[in-house]
Amino acid sequence: MTSGWPELPGQAEVVVIGGGVMGSSIAFHLAEAGVRDVVVVEKDELGSGSTCKAAGGVRAQFSDELNIRLGARSLELFRRFPQRPGQEIDLHQVGYLFLLSSDDDVTAFERNVDLQNSLGVPSRMVTAEEARRMSPLIETDGLLAAAFSPDDGHCTPESVVLGYATAARRFGARFCTRTAVRSIVGTGSDSFRVETGRGSVSTPTVVCAAGAWSREIGAMVGVDLPVSPLRRQVMFTEPLPELHDQVTPFTIDFDSTFYFHREGPGLLFGMSDPDETPGFKLDVSDAWLPRLTEAIGRRAPRLLDVGVRTGWAGLYEVTPDHNALIGSAGRFFYATGFSGHGFLQGPAVGEVVRDLVLGREPFVDVSALDASRFAAGQARPELNCV
Repeated sequence: MTSGWPELPGQAEVVVIGGGVMGSSIAFHLAEAGVRDVVVVEKDELGSGSTCKAAGGVRAQFSDELNIRLGARSLELFRRFPQRPGQEIDLHQVGYLFLLSSDDDVTAFERNVDLQNSLGVPSRMVTAEEARRMSPLIETDGLLAAAFSPDDGHCTPESVVLGYATAARRFGARFCTRTAVRSIVGTGSDSFRVETGRGSVSTPTVVCAAGAWSREIGAMVGVDLPVSPLRRQVMFTEPLPELHDQVTPFTIDFDSTFYFHREGPGLLFGMSDPDETPGFKLDVSDAWLPRLTEAIGRRAPRLLDVGVRTGWAGLYEVTPDHNALIGSAGRFFYATGFSGHGFLQGPAVGEVVRDLVLGREPFVDVSALDASRFAAGQARPELNCV
């Protein structure tokens, strides 16, 4: 996604670091709220980091109440996206289907569904046979049950970034791409000078939405943001004529983390690699293929006969408890470390950060996600991760 080279201004009311879904959402919500001098600095092009490599899933099926609320609010905003901010995002609310093959997982998901239902999410437990009717490519050997929510689904990450950035510009926000942050200098009186490869900009407020690169940004102002980059890979199949117009939910084998969803006439699929080590690795690796092939053979064996068209590697921004970092240190705000959930929570977190910056009370209390929780021994693990 390209966006020209606007001049970097010398001053701004708010500087947002990072031009992915999180940064563009924050910029839009601030600009819409009347902050007329918002500048987004992005080291590459808009959406070119983790956002453009995301699988595009959107859901409210989580184990943590905060994540449920953020996911549900984002789903509401994704549904209204063509009207506000005004962009078609190819939203398919086909549901998320979690396949469960252990008694412990069934018990945990039953508990999660009860919590989700109490918060207005229409998730439910289904039998293995019901799961196969919903997602006919799967085999049910070893499955005990599944969890499903019809409101979940997937959409196009690049379109979400485009929609937010276009609307933010209409409200006066500026997006400066190919503008890498080199340092952030405190200049006294709660003011910062953000120094980049294209000059510097002074501002009273900085928002870090730099995803996997956030730890370095936090260190510039003495804030520990414990975010580690972790490579995740996705692949795309050749067309599957047998699917035709079959509605296929975003299907996840929870035990192995193998997942797939419709992408045009074929499927997008992927899986986490427990042997992956942290690092800014964006090359495609074959090391995960034996484990992936085993998982496919057990849960969706017909896919082994389908050709693979292409694939890519992207980065998760992972925290020790697989939960986000949202908070502030003075006028340095941050929204990062979403551990694979950033794209789907982008709309709601944009609202939250807007309110934190403007001194308003957000629709949900996110104080438990402050980065200081680790030093205080108050980690908040999200168990429903893939």
